[in-house]
Amino acid sequence: MSFLTKLRCLITAGQGVTGSNINVDVLDDPIKMFSQWFEQAKDTGFVLPESLTLATASAEGKPSARVVLLKSFDDSGFIFFTNYGSRKGQELTANPHAAMVFHWNILQRQVRIEGAIERVSEAESLAYFHSRPRGSQIGAWASYQSQEIDCRETLALKAKEIEAQYAGKEIPLPPFWGGFKLTPHTMELWQGRADRLHDRYTFTKDAQDNWQRKLLSP
Repeated sequence: MSFLTKLRCLITAGQGVTGSNINVDVLDDPIKMFSQWFEQAKDTGFVLPESLTLATASAEGKPSARVVLLKSFDDSGFIFFTNYGSRKGQELTANPHAAMVFHWNILQRQVRIEGAIERVSEAESLAYFHSRPRGSQIGAWASYQSQEIDCRETLALKAKEIEAQYAGKEIPLPPFWGGFKLTPHTMELWQGRADRLHDRYTFTKDAQDNWQRKLLSP
């Protein structure tokens, strides 16, 4: 972390707690509010503001969670990429529902998102795959994510084999790798307060696909 980034973090520390309450007038659309908060989190110098905890569950309802990176979002949903054969990939295929949590502690803000899951198009996965560094593309082919390996050298050897195979060539999209989109049906925006009487708004889609807002006790 650079000195400038550290300074920005220091200046903005606790900004959410000491600042004004959430402006309810702009809270008709939680995705628009998320976009504002996301930009503000980036402006603080927060490291990887796009990191989120992704919770999934097996077909039997057994939960698991891990940190992944948000790659894009719009009014239709939130997109991340992974190996479809990983534990999360298998669980999202068997039980296409998930929850996300963003926590920007420097601003004392949290966003919770729940919704349905679907794979993005192959074209969208391909476009993102080729935007990644070449080493990351090789890694996607070399790693059978979540599968047991005998030692790290096996993984390194596989990466070298892939690198040699595609030397001087474009690396194709692995058939087992791509994106998922979470289409939200519930979102919650939480703003910490110094007196512990936090601001907490929840939004739920109604039958007409409109957001309905409620204020919750913290």
